[in-house]
Amino acid sequence: MVNVEELREICLLQGTDVEEKMPFQAFKTGQSVLCFYVCGHIFCYFDIDNFDVVTVKCQPELIDDLKEQHSALTNPYQHRAQWIGIVPALASHELATQMVTNSYKIVKSKYKPKHKTN
Repeated sequence: MVNVEELREICLLQGTDVEEKMPFQAFKTGQSVLCFYVCGHIFCYFDIDNFDVVTVKCQPELIDDLKEQHSALTNPYQHRAQWIGIVPALASHELATQMVTNSYKIVKSKYKPKHKTN
């Protein structure tokens, strides 16, 4: 089982480039959604008042197999391709860390700053 503070710590430990924000304050249903960003893009988010599902990026080709292997993995908060849900009440600290780290790496590698070559 992973709680809100443990999940927050897992996200923040991914790197010094991680930012946490609550960007949906203007929406009643999103006011308690905490998001973690790298390179300006979300890699993890969850509702701190309704901590039923944590949503992270995942390789689409792995999602079905991962959900079959782990009862703690499910559909994401908003069903979208390339995202998977973690059920915190069922997830071990190791599984949550593995999934968050994978998500962070996916987003960071996709959006890392391009270096100019001469």
